[in-house]
Amino acid sequence: MGTTRDYYEILEVPRDATEDDIRKAYRRLARKYHPDVNKDDNAAEIFKEINEAYQVLSDAEKRAMYDRFGRVDMPGGGPGDFGFGFGGLDDILNDFFGFGGRRGTQQGPMRGADLQTQVTIEFEEAVFGTEKEIEIDRHETCPTCNGSGAAPGTQPVRCPQCGGTGEVRQTQRSIFGTFVNVATCPRCEGTGEIVSTPCHECQGRRYVLVTRRLSLNIPAGVDDGTRIRLSGEGEVGSRNGPPGNLYVDIRVKPHEFFRRNGNDIELDWSLNFAQAALGDEITIPTLDGEEKLVIPAGIQSGTTIPLRGKGVPYLRRSQRGDMLVHIHVTTPRSLTDEQKQLFRELAKTLGKEVKPQNGKSFFEKVKDVFGT
Repeated sequence: MGTTRDYYEILEVPRDATEDDIRKAYRRLARKYHPDVNKDDNAAEIFKEINEAYQVLSDAEKRAMYDRFGRVDMPGGGPGDFGFGFGGLDDILNDFFGFGGRRGTQQGPMRGADLQTQVTIEFEEAVFGTEKEIEIDRHETCPTCNGSGAAPGTQPVRCPQCGGTGEVRQTQRSIFGTFVNVATCPRCEGTGEIVSTPCHECQGRRYVLVTRRLSLNIPAGVDDGTRIRLSGEGEVGSRNGPPGNLYVDIRVKPHEFFRRNGNDIELDWSLNFAQAALGDEITIPTLDGEEKLVIPAGIQSGTTIPLRGKGVPYLRRSQRGDMLVHIHVTTPRSLTDEQKQLFRELAKTLGKEVKPQNGKSFFEKVKDVFGT
């Protein structure tokens, strides 16, 4: 290629610039140095350099080659080849200055728009999977006119404004020569046809809004925020184009006891001093029902006991995460006289005599002395 200057320097971007940074820099510089705007003698040459740099840096493969070898060999390309990465010279002329050539309309099939909805499920349903029925509103081809927009027994006619092409053209002149601006026909909206006798059901719009009930299969292991795609369940396409997709966002209600951490389930469980010191066998809830759990003697507060394979299933896999039982040893807030005496005796055997307070705070004692 003809340019020897560094492409990053030409576009005024760092070497780690993102694709969006490069695109923005190009548009800014192209607007500044386009010969139709900038009348400096060297504007056209700078404009070519900017275009050349953008051709390389906007293409991931060419950019990688340039970063490695310092040059790119592009068959058919060159300093004078205006192959703009976002549509060519016609696009930039139209975007920046309001004119250009070959801005044709899309006459082929067009894919329908995507739709989005959400469904809320219980914690257990997210873990083990479920099936839900959802309801959506979407546009479908009118069953009365089969999408023609014309009343039964009639047919659409060719648009007289565009002659059935769906496009209208306007010729403009510039320093580059004559340009033809092609736009969508405003009368037929690009279809090339107009309806003289509209269908009574769709009023000539070709589509009707319907409510559909769909079955949604929610796999085991989904989490809050999971998005499920139902292909082809979105809006109907135009000109025989395929329909869009329906995206369903899953919301999971919190559980009374369990917390989810990835594919593990966490449970907080409290023990008293006796259970912690002597050990015990307790019954705890799990996702699969109640289960016995052996507490070893001398367990400390903050210990975690894992139950393997009692967590959440991995999506599209047979394995499950674990259930993590976090042990908390609680201190009793109120004791009977008998319990207090037992604790005093225990304290003596542990080598520490406890001198319990009478339960009154310092300020309460002051009140007793002064009678206030």
